[in-house]
Amino acid sequence: MKTVKIKNKFVPHWLTYTSEEVEKLVVNKSQKGLTKSQIGLVLRDQYGIPSVKDLTKQNIGKMLKNRGMAEELPEDLIALYKKVVKLHMHLEKEKKDKKSKRSLVVLENRIKRLINYYKDNKVLPSTYKYSLENARLVVKL
Repeated sequence: MKTVKIKNKFVPHWLTYTSEEVEKLVVNKSQKGLTKSQIGLVLRDQYGIPSVKDLTKQNIGKMLKNRGMAEELPEDLIALYKKVVKLHMHLEKEKKDKKSKRSLVVLENRIKRLINYYKDNKVLPSTYKYSLENARLVVKL
């Protein structure tokens, strides 16, 4: 299989999409409500695009940020918020579930560490704080 080398990046010779077409696909999928990771999976599985970054020289997150379509919170933080809200809902029903109580403590600590990481890297504002109410507003369950 022949490949074209672009600055240590490899674009397969059989790929027929241009970078502009890929950017349009990314924007289109984002407007439909897909997350960055879901967009990458759809492009890989349905369109046969192995790597958006190799083809367009920027990742999906930067493309969306340049167009003003980036999410407020990082995707992994939202996933943890969903877990913590579901766990709180479970504990409201099952008050004696000690294993879930410990899982809740571990999960909230993981969220706080992740928030500190994003504050250090200036992804989140330095005044951002975790609270269950904020998590419920983000998740909307």
